[in-house]
Amino acid sequence: MARPSPFHARTSAACHSWAWKEWSGYAAVRAYDLHTEAEYFGVRHAAGMIDVSPLYKYDLHGPDAAALLAYLFSRDIGRLGLGRATYGCLLDERGKVLDDGTISRLGPEQFRLTSSEPWRGWLVEHAAGRRVEVTDESDAVAALAVQGPSARAVLSAVWPSVAKLGFFRVIDVDGARVGRTGYTGDLGYEIWVRAGDAVALWDR
Repeated sequence: MARPSPFHARTSAACHSWAWKEWSGYAAVRAYDLHTEAEYFGVRHAAGMIDVSPLYKYDLHGPDAAALLAYLFSRDIGRLGLGRATYGCLLDERGKVLDDGTISRLGPEQFRLTSSEPWRGWLVEHAAGRRVEVTDESDAVAALAVQGPSARAVLSAVWPSVAKLGFFRVIDVDGARVGRTGYTGDLGYEIWVRAGDAVALWDR
């Protein structure tokens, strides 16, 4: 049975269609209303919030973290600057694409990988013999995407520093991690907080 996401108290109250789907073990809203035009045009012309908590989240820390990710990912993570994020693909030993996702550099030896599929065991297997620790933060961290042309105005009203956040940049502010990332093809941000702080974030 699908379990509620950290935002369920708010998404369930707003879901008038009762249209749900299972996403990585979580109950996720498929559409909030019977007709989806308002949601679509809301994101395209203003801003919308999307619960993306079901994404998998892995923190990698240690002197060999960058080298490990460079080996497994389609980008040279060793060149990724502090506070920067990048999009790419996880690859097997022959270069076959396994999944896509983003990697953020949170410290000199600290990274966060997000993906749509679970890869903890695979990451731990490849980390063997390297000076790197892999932590699965998938259930502990909630994620909210704020997407659309008005997203900057919405978030900068809460956190003024977000107004100057560059493309694929990441900052920590007031207990939240904010990245100028997303998958709607428009101006957008993703916000990461501890699961227990999810409802308070939604209400802001």
